[in-house]
Amino acid sequence: MKKTDTTSRNEVLEGAPLRYAPSNELGVVFLFAHLAHKWRLRVDAVQSVFPDCIAYQKIQGKEKRIRIEFEFKSRNFKTHGHDKSQCDWVVCWEHDWPDAPPNLQIIELRREFGLGFNVWIVPINDPYKEKLNGNDYSSDLWSLPSQCHKGDLILYYFTRPEQCISHVFVAADRSQKVTAGWKEGKDYMGPIRRMCRLKAPVFFDDLRNHRVVSTSHFVRNQMQGRPNATEYWPYLYDIIVKRNPSVKPKLRRFAPGNI
Repeated sequence: MKKTDTTSRNEVLEGAPLRYAPSNELGVVFLFAHLAHKWRLRVDAVQSVFPDCIAYQKIQGKEKRIRIEFEFKSRNFKTHGHDKSQCDWVVCWEHDWPDAPPNLQIIELRREFGLGFNVWIVPINDPYKEKLNGNDYSSDLWSLPSQCHKGDLILYYFTRPEQCISHVFVAADRSQKVTAGWKEGKDYMGPIRRMCRLKAPVFFDDLRNHRVVSTSHFVRNQMQGRPNATEYWPYLYDIIVKRNPSVKPKLRRFAPGNI
């Protein structure tokens, strides 16, 4: 019998039916089966054609049909050439697709076991800058990226005239599409908790002049939208703590090695 090599699996899952973090799509499917009840899913079919799974989610007494594709990494959905209009959820172990279509709900299983986090940049305008600068922000829901999960890091970017990142927050819960208080219709919003205030802000010119960060999609797009900046977090973290050494203990659990 061929032995299974587990020497490279350095992530042990606590409270899971799988001892080690999955290394392929089959492991994702196995963990999904364990967690499906958490999302109140009734699985109707698992198949070998796209999409991989058809399930029904119970919401307010009704069932909503959910088309699910399993991937080890979320970007594989694009690599495999799948049709985004024929799918609702991508269930993966690692979410590495910063520009995933907003209609796709990305379920990143490693979050369910306390592993990893994403870093987002969220622009903020007046009059919300003043509120964020104060201490009365906690009673409100704030705009968050649609794929933002509890425990993700939020870098709020003050638009003109400041053009800087001076606050680091953490998402206190997953973003939900709710009625927006700042515009007509709905928006993805959620509660936030301040991690630290930067006495030495990181300005847009600092990012534009950095040899690596200057090539990022968020700098090239003039900090528009709510971009995923996770792949550039090691450089952003380095800029932040070099200018603000006192915040390093507060950001210890978000050190780049913990992504």
